[in-house]
Amino acid sequence: MDEVTIIGAGPAGIACALQLARQGICPVLLEGDSPGGLLRNANLVENYPGFPGGIPGPELAGLFLSQLASVGIIPKSLRVLLLDHREGAFLLQTGESSFSSRIVVVASGTRPIPLEPGRVAPEAGGLVFYEIVPLADKENKRIVIVGGGDAAFDYALNLGRRNEVVILNRGVKTRALPLLKERVAGAKRIRYIPGAQVEAVRPDQRQGLIIGVDEGGKRSILPADYLVCAIGRAPEAEFVSPGLKDARDLTERGLIHFIGDVKNGMFRQTAIAVGDGIRAALMIAEKLRKERDE
Repeated sequence: MDEVTIIGAGPAGIACALQLARQGICPVLLEGDSPGGLLRNANLVENYPGFPGGIPGPELAGLFLSQLASVGIIPKSLRVLLLDHREGAFLLQTGESSFSSRIVVVASGTRPIPLEPGRVAPEAGGLVFYEIVPLADKENKRIVIVGGGDAAFDYALNLGRRNEVVILNRGVKTRALPLLKERVAGAKRIRYIPGAQVEAVRPDQRQGLIIGVDEGGKRSILPADYLVCAIGRAPEAEFVSPGLKDARDLTERGLIHFIGDVKNGMFRQTAIAVGDGIRAALMIAEKLRKERDE
């Protein structure tokens, strides 16, 4: 049985693993996707201390992973399908195996909220994305982004350097930071359309997509090579058994910790996630120290 297992190798999970290593504790770090979390999509991280002028998200994620490797921790590429607590230990089931751990840190982040069912034709699904990592190398494409928040505008700025981008916001107002709105307004290859609802997405007979748009009752067709949906995110905790989500006793005993975006709602910031990870690691180290001294 492992002593400490961390589920998720985003900023929170990585920070937790790094701090545990400093305390002489070697955790098991699991990641079902690519390590780095949402940082891999970020155009520019400007509020993380230590980087005047900001740093591209993928670059910061790479630095996190390099530091992780420097202390000998390599994330295991395993997706946890079920987390439960039985007979005094946590049971983790993956697609390949199952194993147990005494203490678990859930740093699984968030999952994207999809477009309403029926709006995307099944044949078009391969050209619809919820993150922009797969599109990072695309050039001279027409990309439509659905959303009106920070993520949609940040994605547009990232992709708009080498592509034509259209942002469709179903609302009249946007929730994006004023700084992001200002940058989008000044970008020559980005067009912003408020009050635009996506009605249907189907494949073009030649290539790409045909997107049906309703702008306040005025319907139009918008061709695109790709569609990116950034309409919100929800906690990625479906693998956690119902009993554990409200397991106050296990939480109070310091046996399970929920950290980072999986619990922070709208406050999805790298610095907050890192602080969560370090705090959880310190609490775990203190718990284990007290047990050794008893």
